[in-house]
Amino acid sequence: MTGRKEELAANLAEVEERIANACEAAGRDRSEVMLLAVTKTWPASDVELLHELGLRNFAENRDQEAGAKVSQLRHLEGARWHMVGRLQRNKAKSVVEWADQVDSVDSVRLAEALAKAAHAKGVHLDVLLQVSIDGDTSRGGCAVEDVPELAGAITRSGDLILRGAMTVAPLTMKPSQAFEALASVVSGLRDDHPTATWVSAGMSGDLEDAISHGSTCVRVGTALLGSRRLTLP
Repeated sequence: MTGRKEELAANLAEVEERIANACEAAGRDRSEVMLLAVTKTWPASDVELLHELGLRNFAENRDQEAGAKVSQLRHLEGARWHMVGRLQRNKAKSVVEWADQVDSVDSVRLAEALAKAAHAKGVHLDVLLQVSIDGDTSRGGCAVEDVPELAGAITRSGDLILRGAMTVAPLTMKPSQAFEALASVVSGLRDDHPTATWVSAGMSGDLEDAISHGSTCVRVGTALLGSRRLTLP
């Protein structure tokens, strides 16, 4: 085993232990929480190593970087790619070429652009609503009060499949408050949108809080890959 693979294996074991312990504390089964590896800014070789270690779900936040990376990794069996960064409408067509799921849909206009791109490609695209729990949409995410309208637009498109919602805990509130609020949003969504079961919340520093409040997907980058970053052109 190479030095980098050993490092990643050790990090993965620690993260898995944290997730398992958090699930046990919350009275949940470990299978209820997906580990999404945030591989943005890291080389394709690291994704290959994580795949060898058993991970299948990977997240990127820059379309140009992700497109090039995914094209190198088409051989990875079962790999699934998520777009988790803020997305401009003019990137919709490009993103649909590599992403299996877009986790950062925060406006009707973006949903429409993604639906058009998915339709042109002949695919159904899984999406999550990105919700701004504190209402500061300048950082990405739609306001809580706008969730029903956006969810309706996604469902009516026919080309997008609403899988749930995601949030990033704002600095203005305790993570536990944000995650509890997101769980409530998704609970409301399910009444009208039965496919909306995902609660994507929690990252390296707060995944335990997220799991205790019902998160079904934790997005982990630093705890898996470290703080070193790939030098980008």
